[in-house]
Amino acid sequence: IRAAGPALGAFGVSGVLSRPQLTLFRSGSRDGFRFNSGWSTSPDAPAIADAAARSGAFAFGATSLDAALLINLAPGAYTAQVNGLGGTTGIALLEIYEVP
Repeated sequence: IRAAGPALGAFGVSGVLSRPQLTLFRSGSRDGFRFNSGWSTSPDAPAIADAAARSGAFAFGATSLDAALLINLAPGAYTAQVNGLGGTTGIALLEIYEVP
């Protein structure tokens, strides 16, 4: 699950969300259970980069502030939410991939 903000600038998108924060919620819960606001600082960063490549997603820069989570989910309903860290605003792209 990815929240692209800064990476969109390479595609000519202006006004991007400079620091997206990705939050994942289980159905019926108001509290997020997984969070990320900087994929490259995640302990899963190498696996996230590999999963993106295997899924056909465009690569995030090695130190980009885009957000991503690599997670195996049990069947059920979930909500992924993108906000700007610190209340910032801008354009973001929420992507969800099934990793082969």
